[in-house]
Formats: sequence, structure tokens, C-alpha cells
Amino acid sequence: MRMKPSPGLRSGVCYFYVHFITEVVCFYTLGHLLSDTASTWIIPLTFDMLAFVPQSLIGALSDRKKQLPLGVIGVSLMAITAGLLGVVQNPYILLLPLCLGNACTHVAGAQATLRCAEGKLAPSAIFVAGGSFGVITGRLLSVSAVPPLAIVLFAFTAMPFVFTARADRMRTDAQSDVPCAAFRCSDPDRSAVWVIVLAVFVVIVRGYMGYGIPTSWIKTTAQTVLLYVTMGLGKALGGILADRFGVRRTALFSAAAAVPFLLCGDRVMLVSLVGVMLFSMTMSVTLGLLVSVLPASPGLAFGLTTIGLFIGTVPTFFVRFTTLQANCIIIAVLSAVCLAAMHAILRRDRSRV
Repeated sequence: MRMKPSPGLRSGVCYFYVHFITEVVCFYTLGHLLSDTASTWIIPLTFDMLAFVPQSLIGALSDRKKQLPLGVIGVSLMAITAGLLGVVQNPYILLLPLCLGNACTHVAGAQATLRCAEGKLAPSAIFVAGGSFGVITGRLLSVSAVPPLAIVLFAFTAMPFVFTARADRMRTDAQSDVPCAAFRCSDPDRSAVWVIVLAVFVVIVRGYMGYGIPTSWIKTTAQTVLLYVTMGLGKALGGILADRFGVRRTALFSAAAAVPFLLCGDRVMLVSLVGVMLFSMTMSVTLGLLVSVLPASPGLAFGLTTIGLFIGTVPTFFVRFTTLQANCIIIAVLSAVCLAAMHAILRRDRSRV
């Protein structure tokens, strides 16, 4: 007898594709906007701010207004923005609907994958992983001959996946008042405030660290693609392994094991990629921690992680450590801090028989 995938897994796969499309459209559009202006750092910073920060507000609103079709709104806004390339000349006018669409699809994906997950991290991890594949694809398409109309049509291919995940989410919501109550990642002896503060702090640190990973081995486009593919695989694998072996074991092992590979992989691609994959594996754990203490507000919980990412990336627009030694020291110190924080707030895994 053929087994059907669970609603959580189905939602994760659906929003993997929606997230992929989201980043393709956004980075294709950003590539065109950057080619038309000298303010190359202002536009990415503005994009990060307008796309990341509002997700907490949109998430909180969607926690209360569960019928909001955020996925449909998000895909439509991004498709319209791509269609306006070359028509609207002011890049900042285009950024507004693009960022709002990005924020809406992200929150919709978080709501669908968390509410249908039955306490598992894999669905949201698979959803988040789609972004890495979309970022590099969008960048490559932005320097190609692909016209904006093709991107508009490509964006709308996400709609069937949005509706499929939305239907699963509505059925799950009808069965329980608090669908995310099954998440048990945080230490029950720690206060919710303490868990939120430390989990968001870990996100901030990881957001900053991601820009300092030594990768002088990257010389070709193919190697850049491989880097992003490895990031995406690591994000998905983190949630899958956490469900299989325990959240605490997976998070602490991957965070600690990543350090020597990151420090020694500056010139050796394979070593670096192992470090990047391990580094990416804790992405879903911080979200799981926040949902564990905010089970009735998964949208808000997800939005807190995106605020943390924005705060972590802001310094990289103004200050960069250019020497390998400085980056290695920062990675080692910040990794130790993240390990200590996660050790303090993660629930102990059950003993394996």
C-alpha cells in the first residue's frame, strides 16, 4: 500500500518550492536594480530591512487573522514588481512591493510548515532550505538574457503549491486550537523570556558569522553555486537529523564540529563545504526553540528570527574584517558563545535505547 506524505512533510516540500521562487524573483529583481544605480550597498541594506523586519508584525497579524492568504498576496506582489522592471525607474518604489511580497511568502511558509509539523523540525527546515537555492538561481538569471516577463510567469508557478499547503494548514487548524503545542525544544526550567533572548541572540550571531566565513577557494561560478547548494542541504539536513537523533545532540554537535572545518577550509573547497553544511544545520533549531515558548504565535516566533538575521547582517555593510586571522578569531569566539547559549536553553534529549 502506498503511504501518503504527512501534511507537515507536504507543506515543507510545497514551501521549499515557494521559497525557491521567492528568492529567484527577489534576487533577479535586485540584480537589475543594482545594475541601474551607483548606490550598490544602500539597495541591499534597504531590501534586508524592509523584507526581514516587518515579518514579525505580519507574523503576529497572521497568528490572529488565520484566514489571511499571505502566500497568494506575496507571490502576486513579487510577480507584479518583476513585471514593472524597466517601466518604473525609481528602484525604491519597486523595493516596497518586492519586500512586502517576500515577507508575506516567508510568513505563510512558516505558518504552514510549523502548524502542520506535529512538533517536528524537518518541515520548516525543508522550507527554509529552498531559499539558498533560489538566491543563487536569481543571481545567475539577473545577468542572463531572461526577460522580466518570463520571471513573472515563473513566479505564478508557485500558486498551486501555496494552495496545497494552505489547505493542509486549514485542516490542521480546525483540529486543534494550538497546533504548535507539540514543539518541545526548549528547557522547561528556563523562562520563556530567557529562551527568546538567547535564541534570537544566537540568530544574530549566526547572521553575522555567515558573512565572515573564509572562502578564498571560490574562483568560479560553479563553485559559488556549490556553496549555496551546500548551505541549502545543511539547513534541510539539520531539521531532519534533529527529529531523528534529538534537537540538542544535533545542534550542539553541528555547531561544535563546524568550527575546525570553517577555520581550516579557506583554501580547501571540500573542507570548507563540510564546515558550511554543519554551520547551516542549526538554522531550524533556533526557530524550534522560539516556537516551543510561543506555541500559539508561530508567525511571531518566525518573525523574531528574521529580525535577528537583519540585526546580524547590518554590521557587515559597514565593517568587514579582511584578514583571515581576524575572521578565524571571530568565528571561534562567536561559535563558543553560540554553543554556550544553546547549551543553556535546549531541552535534554531522551536517552536513546
